[in-house]
Amino acid sequence: MKKRVLVAPLNWGLGHATRCIPIINALIANGFEPIIASDGVALALLQKEFPRLSSVELPSYNVTYSKNGKLFKLKLLLDSPKVLKAIKAEKKATKHIVDNNNISGIISDNRLGVYSKKIPSVFITHQLKVLSGNTTWISTKIHEKFIKKFDACWIPDVETTINLSGKIGHPDAFEIPTYYIGPLSRFEKKYAPILNDLMVLLSGPEPQRTLLEKKLLNELKNYIGKVVFVKGTMEKEQTIQVMGNITIYNFMTTNLLEKTINESDLIISRSGYTTIMDLAKLNKKAFFIPTPGQFEQEYLANRLTELKLAPSCTQDAFSLKHIKETVHFDGLKAFDFETDFEKLFCLFKGK
Repeated sequence: MKKRVLVAPLNWGLGHATRCIPIINALIANGFEPIIASDGVALALLQKEFPRLSSVELPSYNVTYSKNGKLFKLKLLLDSPKVLKAIKAEKKATKHIVDNNNISGIISDNRLGVYSKKIPSVFITHQLKVLSGNTTWISTKIHEKFIKKFDACWIPDVETTINLSGKIGHPDAFEIPTYYIGPLSRFEKKYAPILNDLMVLLSGPEPQRTLLEKKLLNELKNYIGKVVFVKGTMEKEQTIQVMGNITIYNFMTTNLLEKTINESDLIISRSGYTTIMDLAKLNKKAFFIPTPGQFEQEYLANRLTELKLAPSCTQDAFSLKHIKETVHFDGLKAFDFETDFEKLFCLFKGK
């Protein structure tokens, strides 16, 4: 009988779910039976990617962003009682899942309550330092307190000076034993003819996802060139709409998304860490628009701009003229790193 491993990504945009795809594939390749646990669009995406795997719905954190980016931290603070309640509920749900499904291990991607004292539990995060402005020290300490409940912490980055996450994944000091497992991406670089001048990849919590969608569609109607626009809304059926030079998809599954990114000259997207890992793997030129008020995305976008890898600007400031800046930047590059999944998964094999 195959050992079962619960894989539980946070439903905060699509990034946590998509970077779990290579982990789920590696579990299958190494003889494990993954069980998917999440909620909302993250669960829907993984159910579409792995229709034959068992899945369970976890309590939702129900975190939304403020329309005003300056109020982002206040909104999170006001939502914190709701988040703590959800963590308590998912902890109870996890106990039920473990007790009734013969689970041998847990891999939680930023779900703070999905762990068990009975079986090995792993936490995946690139956020060893949780940026929140002048409260970074306390947000980091709170996160660290939760991570301590797990048996291991896996960081999807390299440990070397040249890396993707910067100070977020490489703090000066960290009390918990950590393992750098290399950047995670569901994609492979494939040499393909460039068919699209521009590709837009959207994701992330509302209402900011919709606000950026509207702004970009309005700007790009004056763009001369072929555009593929992926809204990042996980719905029951895929829809395709053509508006002049723009082809709009509500979502794409992995194979089509990989193919389309490889066939696109320039990518416009949020500066979410998973998106950065994906575009680095595919060696793409990119333009980043961080989610307003989200300190981590703002830091990552600014860092990549300073390193001359990818230009960026604020959501309010973006206009078509900014796209021309990409000619002065090198684009993202992949690291030559092979994740040793067999070694990582030894934790779940027991005696």
